[in-house]
Amino acid sequence: MAHIDTPETQKANRRFIQQAMKKPLLEADHEVELARAWREKGDQKALHQLTLAYMRLVIAVAGKFRNYGLPMADLVQEGNVGLMQAAARFDPERGVRFSTYATWWIRSCIQDYILRNWSIVRTGTTASQKSLFFKLRRLRALLEEDTSSNLSAENRQVIADRLSVDVRDVESMESRLTHGDRSLNAVMGEDGTAEWLDTLADDRPLPEDEVMETNDTEQHKRWIDQALEGLNERELMIIRERRLQEDTVTLESLGQRLGVSKERVRQIEFQALNKLKKSLVQIVGDPKAVGLIGV
Repeated sequence: MAHIDTPETQKANRRFIQQAMKKPLLEADHEVELARAWREKGDQKALHQLTLAYMRLVIAVAGKFRNYGLPMADLVQEGNVGLMQAAARFDPERGVRFSTYATWWIRSCIQDYILRNWSIVRTGTTASQKSLFFKLRRLRALLEEDTSSNLSAENRQVIADRLSVDVRDVESMESRLTHGDRSLNAVMGEDGTAEWLDTLADDRPLPEDEVMETNDTEQHKRWIDQALEGLNERELMIIRERRLQEDTVTLESLGQRLGVSKERVRQIEFQALNKLKKSLVQIVGDPKAVGLIGV
């Protein structure tokens, strides 16, 4: 899913990068002072000075991911999110430089952004798949000189072993990285008149099939209504309650309403069904067609 920066955006990005790279680096003692001021006092100026000094770190990390087809400005913006998260969690008393701590957060935010936007299909939903997504190209380049063809079965297995994933995951990710997304409206063929959308099968029923089905349903309903006229009042009530509605009534419930046992209701229902089938055979004229009606 490629994104293209406009010339104006590229120019603005270059100015931003140049300004960020001019910011002086922080000495370790000064860095600790700023981190303490922000952590203990909520000093916004200290936070601004701390994060501004490490904008060059964000740019450096973002630059390593610019080959994934996403705008550099977006990568830097996501890196800034990681930088702010690092500043919120950084403990200056642990004796670790802020740049070391912040690098992990910056890289993580940028990688998550790439996974969300590189393809319209969700990529890298687990830690192992995320690792595979970002390491497959590098490992492939180390294993094979020719990266224009598919990985060999042997090298797929090597990569799977190194990253502790299944070989099928390597095959799937290789295919995703090789082919990427394709618009259904992209033209195909030499003449350029057809689109990929034209090759998709339409699984909807044909208009004539829909008409035939509607006619058949209406005819079946007329046959059943005609056959129901041969039932007495009690049989008709039982059939309607037990067979002709979605929420059927239990035999016991019908027995209580009619003042008979549920076994008697079952017998009446059985007799009524037999009468219906006989009537339908006479109406339709084909015993096999009766079974198709569902009685």
